[in-house]
Amino acid sequence: MLKNLRHLFPARKFNFLASLQQDYSIVQYPHLRRSHTVNKNSDDTELWNSESFGKYLEEIRKEFDEECQKKDSSNASRWRHLSQMCAVIERRETLLENLETLRKIARDEKDEEFKELAEEEEAELKETLREIHSDLLEAIVAGNEGDDYKSFILEVTAGVGGKEAMLFARDLYTMYTNYCNFRGWFTEVLEEDHMEIGGIRHASLCITGQDAFQTLKREGGVHRVQRIPVTEKSGRVHTSTVTVAIIPRPDDISIVLNSSDLRIETKRATGAGGQHVNTTDSAVRITHLPTGVSVECQTDRSQIKNRELAMKKLQARLYEAEIEAQIASTVSTRKSQVGTSMRNEKIRTYNFNQDRVTDHRIEDGTVHNLKGILEGREILDDFIGNIRVKSKEKQVKEFLSSLRENPKK
Repeated sequence: MLKNLRHLFPARKFNFLASLQQDYSIVQYPHLRRSHTVNKNSDDTELWNSESFGKYLEEIRKEFDEECQKKDSSNASRWRHLSQMCAVIERRETLLENLETLRKIARDEKDEEFKELAEEEEAELKETLREIHSDLLEAIVAGNEGDDYKSFILEVTAGVGGKEAMLFARDLYTMYTNYCNFRGWFTEVLEEDHMEIGGIRHASLCITGQDAFQTLKREGGVHRVQRIPVTEKSGRVHTSTVTVAIIPRPDDISIVLNSSDLRIETKRATGAGGQHVNTTDSAVRITHLPTGVSVECQTDRSQIKNRELAMKKLQARLYEAEIEAQIASTVSTRKSQVGTSMRNEKIRTYNFNQDRVTDHRIEDGTVHNLKGILEGREILDDFIGNIRVKSKEKQVKEFLSSLRENPKK
């Protein structure tokens, strides 16, 4: 048989398993991609063979079966993630079957050269298995990143620092607006509270786009700026802060707003310039009486349009309050999400004197290209992408750590 194989494959290196299909039942597995964002060296044979890991995979498949049996598609995002994880699990099981077949052949075969070929093929399959484990970790992390939303609201609010904070709020708001345009996401201005000095006290933007929420959700938190204000004559560096909030607007969950629960007021728009400012009652303020949540909108010249935008903003605010209440009771399930339950923490520093931007949540989170970051294009995209990758790596480490706490007995 070996001679026949050599005739078919003159080069000594050939696909050993494929050549044996006539004699053995071997299931083929698809070609695996070679690019991964997680550490390929995280393979641990004892861990992957542990009882706890096996139980985890069974729970994933069981949950997927239950989701498939449901008639409604209310949790389509979770179904999609479970489907991706199960696909990788099937690839893993197929490869394990192939490995077992090779070991059986090598164990029973008498021809030494034939056994050597089998051992070479086994080594290649083990390398592929490490890649599958890397794929599986990525799928697990993606499945536990939290809910995704088609649209959400990004709010920028000046914090500590007076005029300087308002000026930097404008810089950040421009940065995110440019970034949305760079990524091709649709944006709708809900509010822009401009100041006469040129800064922004508060602004909010509704963003819709593929992967937009998962990309920007970690931007929520306190952003600190260190620079010499244009009004500073002594050259002293000031420290100011701006708060960025990411508020989801899910399509599958509706916040019912009864007219009896709303107090709607109109007033003349205020701010710097504009023909409609101080001439018509176009600004709208809506208060949700049961909760006391109040929003304003004076972006458009039309009172009707401002009312529509204010209602969207109010719905998002009420949903955010509901989400935060759930997070408070189930912190452990959301601990991997940064900038959600701890918005008062400083997440990033923009130091103009040192031309440095540092994200304090990750290692190697410093970039010396502040101007490029604030332009909101390729440099910012790479920076945000690095934060996302580091966050995934952290989740992988936490997942592996949890499995190691329950090793195979």
